[in-house]
Amino acid sequence: MSDAKYFQRGKVQELRSELNSEKKDKQHTKKKTVLKKIVANMTMGNDMSALFPDVINCMQIPVLEIKKMVYLYLIIYSRSKPDMAEKAIPTFIKDAGDQNPLIRALTIRTMGYINVEKIVDALAGPLKRCLKDQDPYVRKTAAITVAKLYMHNKGLVENEGFIDLLRDLLADSNPTVVANSVAALTEISERSENISLKLNTNMANKLIAALNECTEWGQTYILESLMSYVPQEMGDAEMLCERIAPRLQHANSSVVLTAVKVIMYLMNYMTKEEDINIMCKKLSPPLVTLLSSGPEVQYVALRNILLIIQRRPEVLRNDMKVFFCKYNDPIYVKLAKLEIMFCLANASNVDHVLSELKEYATEVDVDFVRKAVRSIGRLAVKIESTADKCIDALLELIQTKVNYVVQEAIVVIKDIFRKFPNQYESIIGTLCENLDNLDEPEAKSAMIWIIGQYADRIENSEELLDDFLFTFLEEPVEVQLSLLTATVKLFIKKPTAGQALVPKVLKWATEEVDNPDLRDRGYIYWRLLSTDPVAAKNIVLSEKPSITTESDNMEPTLLDELLLHISSLSSIYQKSPQTFIHHCKPRQLTVSPVLNRRYPGQQRKATNLFDADLDDLSSG
Repeated sequence: MSDAKYFQRGKVQELRSELNSEKKDKQHTKKKTVLKKIVANMTMGNDMSALFPDVINCMQIPVLEIKKMVYLYLIIYSRSKPDMAEKAIPTFIKDAGDQNPLIRALTIRTMGYINVEKIVDALAGPLKRCLKDQDPYVRKTAAITVAKLYMHNKGLVENEGFIDLLRDLLADSNPTVVANSVAALTEISERSENISLKLNTNMANKLIAALNECTEWGQTYILESLMSYVPQEMGDAEMLCERIAPRLQHANSSVVLTAVKVIMYLMNYMTKEEDINIMCKKLSPPLVTLLSSGPEVQYVALRNILLIIQRRPEVLRNDMKVFFCKYNDPIYVKLAKLEIMFCLANASNVDHVLSELKEYATEVDVDFVRKAVRSIGRLAVKIESTADKCIDALLELIQTKVNYVVQEAIVVIKDIFRKFPNQYESIIGTLCENLDNLDEPEAKSAMIWIIGQYADRIENSEELLDDFLFTFLEEPVEVQLSLLTATVKLFIKKPTAGQALVPKVLKWATEEVDNPDLRDRGYIYWRLLSTDPVAAKNIVLSEKPSITTESDNMEPTLLDELLLHISSLSSIYQKSPQTFIHHCKPRQLTVSPVLNRRYPGQQRKATNLFDADLDDLSSG
């Protein structure tokens, strides 16, 4: 029979009467029915807290199904009625010693959820016993409950020896117990300032041995814990990588990405370049396989791949085609693929990449088209040998007269002019034909920069600038700054043509504009031009440094940190976890005799409450 009949708004008084009915009910069937109605009302958002004393009375009934519903009720309403919840403590203590292991486990799990001071204090004794229980289901539940208890009362966990008890469970014969113990210790070490999880080689190997018998999430927990292992001798990292490598073929994407993270981490402690190259080749197939999953998993994989190839481009250097966009890819997947295509582009595959980008630039999605056009320009800057082909492609796109395509093309052509001065000025005429299409600040600024930079080669440069100056006071600051500098360049290069424009622009910039940057620049130009024109020429027309695409790369220290957070939100946002998670403990590579490179910020040694070495445990 369906449970839908229970989902009807019930009156508290009626439910209380049914719950306290004295009619014979040997099988407790009626009690079950009433409790199901109460739980259904809770699910619908109805306040059932008035029934607290009546529901607590049902705790004495030795039926697992009833206890589950009563415990669920207690978890929901104990925070609002802590005094009433304390009355359940004697029954909790009794149930924690029940003959049925399911009831023992359910009891400590429920007590771990309830953040009421007296219940938290009462949990310590039963939890210690359950951590040594004969039944593995009780032990695994107790292990996770320690982590919950730590969130409620850190001092209790540290002072009552729970860390040592969890450490002992790492040598348990049951893999699920081991996985839960690892998960609890990892969670505690992440939240604690003075507790850190550290593994030696023997314990790391024991944990890896338990992987085969664990559930997929247990495997994820164990793999995550291996990030706390620091190789100390040559060959340690290589040996562990070989044992972890089979996880790369796992069906669960979380297991795969966590295994990738651990292997990327251990590569920092490999001493032979040959071994590193072998592991890079092993990482490629599982990452490519993830791209055949659903779009959400694809996106997670792509964001992590973007981090990996910035450190180890050889991992996917020969797999460019798997990142070509499909017609039915969601926009967020397409944009992520574009980033990776650009990162992997080199002289040998750039023709294929450019051909793809030209095709993408004719799509209907505006954001995707803009990114594709911009990527063409970035390719020209990154790979000099393909600059001519990129310019031709951009000119073809400009001829389409599509507004946003033209504007993006002009923005990137400005960068190409800076990278290759005096090589592509012949196309300026084509750009000037499209001035009427410019309505975005970035595109306007780029075109104004081109006019100012090549004012002496553009016959009507003063007329073009004068047209832009017509709306000077209404333009955004970035356009005003570009106009100011371009007008001064025009005056220096063509004094006769610019002498009418410069006083007007300087007057606006210094007297009629509120922006301090613009005003200061105006004053500097005015004083330079009026006191020392030669110095003004040397400063304004000085040779610009050549631009590169290196600024597109992530800052090395941040990249190092994010590679330690692969398969997490941090890798998706590509931000340090401290920026969006309060009190998150930073991760850094730890100094070791086999650390194969200098690292910007070495990890300080943390006090370790369970440093009573895992050597003793692992040798047992």
